[in-house]
Amino acid sequence: MVFCEHGCSPQLRHEWSHPSHPTGIGLISGEHIGALAMSEPNAGSDVVSMKLKADKKGDYFVLNGNKFWITNGPDADVLIVYAKTDVNAVPASRGITAFIVERGMPGFSTAQKLDKLGMRGSNTCELIFEDCKIPAENVLGTLSKGVYVLMSGLDLERLVLSGGNGYINDYPMGRFLRDAKLYEIGAGTSEVRRLVIGRAFNATFK
Repeated sequence: MVFCEHGCSPQLRHEWSHPSHPTGIGLISGEHIGALAMSEPNAGSDVVSMKLKADKKGDYFVLNGNKFWITNGPDADVLIVYAKTDVNAVPASRGITAFIVERGMPGFSTAQKLDKLGMRGSNTCELIFEDCKIPAENVLGTLSKGVYVLMSGLDLERLVLSGGNGYINDYPMGRFLRDAKLYEIGAGTSEVRRLVIGRAFNATFK
């Protein structure tokens, strides 16, 4: 899910294409792994306070800074990286741009791989940008509209996560949640009925 939603889906939604390297096709086929890079050591929940800068130099943007806690970072072939293109923008959210970054671009590297308590199915690391030249055509969406790109993806991700946590009808809890009103007893108490349902549920899944 991570490499599809964080790498492929934003490219499709915001109509990014590259004539010589169709990264979206590689992500869809599973040949490539994708990642999203927004968080930094001092910019987690307050993502618009990020410090990674992207300075325009002719037909390129030059990125300097780092990203932290990046899911799939050590393994990603294609990353969507968010950086400040206008440090004086008011509000600050209007000065952030999304970029397509590919593994092997000069000036881009991965650093420490982070050890985690759980979720070991994907690796997490720090990303380093040292005078990393990104072609201007690798801007995803519109210049300085990166927060729109970011939030449009995060909103969809939240819907997917809620489904995976029991709100789909393939799971017993989803069915119980949907049908809860049917368990009400108008002339008596619902507590007794809840005990009956709970015992049946425990007997089935213990």
